[in-house]
Amino acid sequence: MNNLWSKEKAREVTMGYARHGELLALRIYAGRLIGSHPELVLHGGGNTSVKGEVTDLFGQQVAAVFVKASGVDLAHSSPEDYPALSLLPLLKLRSLAALSPEAMVNQLRSSLFDPSAPTPSIEALLHAFLPQAYIDHTHPDAILTLSNQPDGRERLKAALGAEVIIIDYIHPGFELAKAVAAAWEGQPSARGMVLMHHGLLTWGDSARQSYETTWELVNRAETRINAARKPIAVASSRSIPWSQLAPVLRGALAHPTRIPDHPWKRFILRPLDDPDTLNWLQQPQAAGLFVSAPLTSDHLIRCKPWPLWIDDPAQIGDRVAQYRQDYQSYFQRHAASMAGDVSPFDPSPRVVLIPGVGGFIAGENARLADIARDITRQTLQVKSAIAAMGSYRGLEEHQLFDMEYFPLQRAKLRRHHVPRLEGRIVMVTGAAGAIGAGICRRLLKEGAHVAATDLGGAALDSLVQDLAKESPGQIIGVTMDVTDDGSVSEGMKEIIQTWGGIDQAIINAGLAHVSPLAAMDLQRFRQLYHVNVEGALLILSHLARLFEQQRTGGDVVLISTKNVFAPGASFGAYSATKAAAHQLARIASLELAAGDVRVNMVAPDAVFSDGGRKSGLWAEVGPDRMRARGLDEAGLENYYRNRNLLKAAVTADHVANAVVFFLTRQTPTTGATIPVDGGLPDATPR
Repeated sequence: MNNLWSKEKAREVTMGYARHGELLALRIYAGRLIGSHPELVLHGGGNTSVKGEVTDLFGQQVAAVFVKASGVDLAHSSPEDYPALSLLPLLKLRSLAALSPEAMVNQLRSSLFDPSAPTPSIEALLHAFLPQAYIDHTHPDAILTLSNQPDGRERLKAALGAEVIIIDYIHPGFELAKAVAAAWEGQPSARGMVLMHHGLLTWGDSARQSYETTWELVNRAETRINAARKPIAVASSRSIPWSQLAPVLRGALAHPTRIPDHPWKRFILRPLDDPDTLNWLQQPQAAGLFVSAPLTSDHLIRCKPWPLWIDDPAQIGDRVAQYRQDYQSYFQRHAASMAGDVSPFDPSPRVVLIPGVGGFIAGENARLADIARDITRQTLQVKSAIAAMGSYRGLEEHQLFDMEYFPLQRAKLRRHHVPRLEGRIVMVTGAAGAIGAGICRRLLKEGAHVAATDLGGAALDSLVQDLAKESPGQIIGVTMDVTDDGSVSEGMKEIIQTWGGIDQAIINAGLAHVSPLAAMDLQRFRQLYHVNVEGALLILSHLARLFEQQRTGGDVVLISTKNVFAPGASFGAYSATKAAAHQLARIASLELAAGDVRVNMVAPDAVFSDGGRKSGLWAEVGPDRMRARGLDEAGLENYYRNRNLLKAAVTADHVANAVVFFLTRQTPTTGATIPVDGGLPDATPR
């Protein structure tokens, strides 16, 4: 671990947060440094604090402790992430014999100077009861490597020396805070403290002193580990591509619901199949090593009490079912110890390990899956280091259960709003055009993970870059030529490799051509046929096979056209090929319904643009239509608006609304068409 402290950068942060005071500014700087070390904390882990003063309404200076808010990522923390609490009322709590978690939270919130501030860490009392100005609580890999062994206490003493206190694991909260304070009072000259299975505490009169104590102690532990570990030679190999198994496993992990039109809660899967992971999973006795308690109880809410290990990929369904049964048994063994009624959490695993393939990390969305993936990578690395030194020992099962069902810990994951399409992976073809862009934007707002596919180039790249600014991690751009079976196959494989599967698809790629039948260029007609008909057929064919693997249903929406029902003169190639694609979609609705796959159509009239993104179709058709009617671009748009009953300009957003109606399954409908045309009697489906 490198010492990253910089006087210049500390000064910059202090100047930038001058109005918050130097104490808090340096707390933020040191906290960000800690957060930048993945070997110290991951994704909201760790707790840091500083003691100072706050001026109250009467102008008096009141002793305060600023504690990082629960769940905040240290690497990106700001002054608002350190709520200030009145210190003296918190210190009085230490005289109590016991304090329930609920009462503790009430006391913390009542001690806030700003009642609207975020809830402080559940370890806030620990920070309050210790007298030092700056306190850092981290979960260093090196400390966990030494502590999570049968002789962990002896290894820690040998590595860190007598100036570091070591206390056995105690459930986080009031009891731990009292034990930490008492341990320090028994050895006030100590520079730090190891909480077994829970990390490292350091402190100091300055932010730099506390940070550099962490750095020094972690380096001592790393030196001890490097001297003790024995290399394990493993010849890793890949037996099956990760993307080949992902759809099957993702389907098995989908959790049944009791909602008729939405029978599955789906997960996003993120891959962990790098060479190091493959090597770790093929170590001797790997299953026994890795199917064990997490490194620290903080990881429970992300990764469950243990991962699922699968030796034979042919047994995926059975092994997932067995994991769920084992989890239910685990819950029943310990639920009686909890006060009040406790309901079991979703019993599906969040981490699945398959030797020769890699790790499959599940989350309600990609962000949560990525957090669990980083934790899993750390866990495999630390447990492998332990295996090279001795044997692993984690927390007892009842300790895991107490922490997994600890309300204050679960509160970190509580969300007030879950988007309607969360957990769904949606592929959009022809995404770089006006309609495709509008659909992608709306799907992202609904929480979907969107694979925007189109021919490669600036149009697709700019779309993804623009949308990723508002929805980072939710959109990828995939180069795909829908007329090429290999390109479709590789494009879908890229989507699966990224998120584990595909649940819904919008078939939007299309070409247009203006020509009377008498003058039709056959090669040009065939070009439209390849894109509009063969492209739709290839997508439907690949999706049908993928949906069969996943076995969790699916949705397909074909962007059809009003020309299917009301074709126009000199528009025969487009009208005929889109009609053929429309018919293929109707047939797909018949063939796929048994697998709960719904196939529907949206038939818009002219959509000229989506913001600054022009329609490729109207770039082809528009000039002829303007010449025929003696209109400019604005006049043509006005003409199409005035020809419908509602005198409405049809937009990409309108088309996206119709798409979302089908994807959210608001009615039990398949094989249907929604016109989005402002009312064109001749184009009404019949």
